[in-house]
This record gives sequence, structure tokens and C-alpha cells, in this order.
Amino acid sequence: MNFRELLLLVLVGWTAVGAGGVAVSVARREHSKAVRHSLWIVAIWALHVGTLLSVSLMQPQKVVATGHDQCFDEMCFAVTDVQELPGYLIDDGSRLVRVSVRISNHGKKKRQSEGLLQAYLVDRQGRRWAESAAVSGVPLTARVAAGDSVISQPVFKVAKDATGLGLVFTHGRWQPGVLVIGNSDSLFHKRTVVWLGL
Repeated sequence: MNFRELLLLVLVGWTAVGAGGVAVSVARREHSKAVRHSLWIVAIWALHVGTLLSVSLMQPQKVVATGHDQCFDEMCFAVTDVQELPGYLIDDGSRLVRVSVRISNHGKKKRQSEGLLQAYLVDRQGRRWAESAAVSGVPLTARVAAGDSVISQPVFKVAKDATGLGLVFTHGRWQPGVLVIGNSDSLFHKRTVVWLGL
């Protein structure tokens, strides 16, 4: 857990304590005190969200080179190879792209995974393609032994005219990272990308 994640955790804890105080004030019929505490909670959250949006809009997009790790705590992910799969006839004129991703557990004690992790491809036009669900193999959420690595090979079905493809890792829209200042998944933040050279 980094400092920004810890800051959000402290804010959530403080909010829970504050909400409890508001409830007690209401129960005691101390309405002005309850309103004052509620306004403090709203003000602090407004400051947090304002800071988050400012950072998201001002920070340039982070680009990670092929072969370099993107780490989420002790679990790290690196694109090692990309291939366009020839010979697959797809009626709608789209094409299949397979990306090899090395998943490494840099921890020293236990098997673990990055349970919410997903990946998608983007192109220079901003179009987006999710991983093809029908393709099996080692998932990006695979559990990996401490100090070990495995290779996942997600496959994506992309438009025939897609150029400048990049891979983005995400934990999705409905997770705490959207409220972490400076997180690639935070609101309006430019997503960290690995450009694939296709």
C-alpha cells in the first residue's frame, strides 16, 4: 500500500467516525452540531475529489516500455511479446492480436494474485477492445507462487483498420482505485499504456 492509498483509507476511516458523530448528534437532537459535522465531511471530500481531478487532468500519460514491469503491490506485469494471429478467418474483417504478459510475484511468502486485474487494447483513435472471452489459458488473475513467474497470453479481437495499438491494465471502474490521487484508474486520469508497435 502506497501513501496515496493510505491517505484514502484514512479519509474513509475519518468519514466513518464523523458519520457516527453526526448520528449521535441527531439522536441527541443537537441538529446544529450534526449539520456542522456533516458540512466538514462534505468539505473534506470536496477537497479530496478536487485534488484528485486536478492531478488527473494535469498529469501526462505514463508510457511503460515493453519488457518493463507495472507493479500493483507485489504483483508485477510486463508485456514481453505481441503477435498478430494470421490464418484466422473472421467474417467481420477484424483481426486477432495475442499479447504475452509475464506475471511475477515479487513477494517472499505466499501465492497470490491481482484478483481484479483486466486488460484492454486501445488504438490511436481512442477505440477500445476487451480481451476475447472465448480464449482460454493462464488468466491475468492467476495465482503465482512467491518469487515465481508465469506467462499469460490474452487475445483481443480488434478492428481491421486499428493502428498504434497499446495495452492498458485496469482494475475496472467500481473499485477504490478510482478515488486514489494519481492512480492510473482514478477519475479522468490518462491510463498508463504499453505501446505494442502494431
